[in-house]
Amino acid sequence: MRTLLEHERVETLGSGLSVLTSPDHGFGTDALLLADFSAPKRNAPCIDLGAGCGIIPLLWKRNGVTADIYGLELQEKGHDQFRRSIELCAEQGVPMENVHPLLGDLRDLSPLDLPLGSFRTVTMNPPYKPVATGILSETTAEQIARHETTCTMDDAAAAAERLLNFGGNFCVCHRPERLADVLEAFRAHSIEPKRLRFVQKNAGSSPWLFLLEGRKGGKPFLTVLPPLLMQTDDGSESDELLRIIGEYRND
Repeated sequence: MRTLLEHERVETLGSGLSVLTSPDHGFGTDALLLADFSAPKRNAPCIDLGAGCGIIPLLWKRNGVTADIYGLELQEKGHDQFRRSIELCAEQGVPMENVHPLLGDLRDLSPLDLPLGSFRTVTMNPPYKPVATGILSETTAEQIARHETTCTMDDAAAAAERLLNFGGNFCVCHRPERLADVLEAFRAHSIEPKRLRFVQKNAGSSPWLFLLEGRKGGKPFLTVLPPLLMQTDDGSESDELLRIIGEYRND
């Protein structure tokens, strides 16, 4: 077992895979939902933008994707956690040659060795808050993750447009109050919204998140799926949430 840095912990994802998390670079339920919603084809390359500790690429790996999996992260600490998570999984006997951590800025993909225009799936769990709204988080890591200080929704959609092949999918999760902004950004970059799903705590609550898939070069037609309910009427975890969580349990 490799030495952990201060405040780091190992979380088991299942199928022999683990991820290193820290207060600055962890993950929440929204990442688990997005990894499941995007569901990349097993043999088609995929990339997660703003990958942080690498949770979404590692979940794709756990779920059986055999094509090249990339995770692009701007912050060195998050990228380093992702890189060391890959090393940890390899030490545990999981072949990790197809998982590639990248350090870079999605606003300038040119310095990166990426096959532009060839990805079938691009995802991002973007910053939810515009810069001019809410109280700015105290740490730099939190500011970058939660506020559009280094990446706007338009920046993310522009990067996805460059990365995707024709007919490829861009999937994001976001807050319901930003839905119009996200739809506008998708269409501005030739990504047609195709699937929308709201996430609710239970049947009687308002949505707290939405999942959206757009298709590069797609024709206009948006399918609104039934809401994803996190809990049953008695307050226990729903069957669908249990399926998505799978082998992962945050102990």
